[in-house]
Amino acid sequence: MDVHVTRSDLRGTARAPPSKSYTHRALLAAGYSDGATVESPLISADTRATARAVTAFGGAVAPAGEDVSTGGAEPGLDEADLAGADALVVEGFGGRPAVPDDVIDCANSGTTMRLVTAAAALADGTTILTGDGSLRSRPQGPLLGALDELGVRAESTRGNGQAPLVVTGPLEGGEVALPGDVSSQYVTALLMAGAVTEEGVEVELTTDLKSAPYVDITLELLADFGVEATPIDAAGNPLDGAAGAAGFSVPGGQTYEPAGGSYAVPGDFSSISYLLGAGAVAAAPGETVRIEGARPSAQGDAAIVEIVEEMGAPVDWDREAGEIAVERADLSGVTVDVGDTPDLLPTIAALGAVADGDTRIENCEHVRYKETDRVSAMAEELEKLGAETTEEPDVLTIHGDESDLKGATVDGRHDHRIVMALSVAALAAEGTTTVRGAEHVDVSFPGFFDAMADLGMDVERDGAIE
Repeated sequence: MDVHVTRSDLRGTARAPPSKSYTHRALLAAGYSDGATVESPLISADTRATARAVTAFGGAVAPAGEDVSTGGAEPGLDEADLAGADALVVEGFGGRPAVPDDVIDCANSGTTMRLVTAAAALADGTTILTGDGSLRSRPQGPLLGALDELGVRAESTRGNGQAPLVVTGPLEGGEVALPGDVSSQYVTALLMAGAVTEEGVEVELTTDLKSAPYVDITLELLADFGVEATPIDAAGNPLDGAAGAAGFSVPGGQTYEPAGGSYAVPGDFSSISYLLGAGAVAAAPGETVRIEGARPSAQGDAAIVEIVEEMGAPVDWDREAGEIAVERADLSGVTVDVGDTPDLLPTIAALGAVADGDTRIENCEHVRYKETDRVSAMAEELEKLGAETTEEPDVLTIHGDESDLKGATVDGRHDHRIVMALSVAALAAEGTTTVRGAEHVDVSFPGFFDAMADLGMDVERDGAIE
């Protein structure tokens, strides 16, 4: 689907979708349990993939109010029924997944594949995982190596560290060394699975941990499910958070059990970044764009609030109410390190194309290993709109003073974050911008263009999002 975005003035209120990162973890944690309810989940293409995996392992997922019990029959998942659900009831597999009857298709969800690969290692048998073309090009080798070190047979069918993957368990636990600078999801996967092993898992990081706030999300969620996991320093002393950790320890034999049997998913700051950025570049004079669902959590992407303020936009965040108000302003370039916040790169790049001066995005090489190479994608697509950029292996610089944005046809690269960031930039471009592949917003923010239209975005759509 293509969308056509014309420069617009925005005003009004939008609600952030629930967090994709928390929803993935909550669905799998509920799967590890004997059963739990996940309230306010994000229902998207990616989180459906995780729900399918929970079902494949012998669990079941259904909207609250429907019978989730398998009743001895084959577990199923009617994905159409999940759409619009305010809560999902998960019948878990009690810490030990069954061997799936079929291949697990993770679609385009890297989070699903990594978390589920470790879950598959717990099964007493062989699990095969695959995904779409993009996912089959993303690195899984370090996680496979870690599982192999823990006594699990974990292989890439093509021998290149990429899916399809074949995993044969069961995992009993142990000590393992793992790089921290490729994907924090490897750590998350081992911590979540390690809690239900017999021996527990001790993870030693061989390189500095990037994207530490995402591990903090995991630690926060595990605690809410009654599971203990601890970041440690080089001497083995416990730390308060993942930043600077030399490793992690999770005891075995634990049980996933949230207080009261339910867990509520917070709003998503990665998605909030597009709404906030849109308000900063396109709020009508004298008006504000208000964003609901912005309560504080462990999400590192909440840094976007400070970044937009530093660029010069007036921002008022009522943390208790979970509301952010932003006004339009003449933005100035900034220097931002995205080592811990890789998902913010597209938004920051889009804002940099509108700002005066240079916006320098540093420590971003790991952002190249997402749904697409987001560093190159943003550089190349923003240049089509008239932005000037300089791309280095670990740095992306957008030269705002040399940029003059005009409507053009840009490609979303089958990547939800590229689509939404380019749509933000289009609000400041002269004329109309066509964004191709806009249906991919379904991965994390299915209602994005509806929300933007309600705020006043002049947007036309060719066809409908499936």
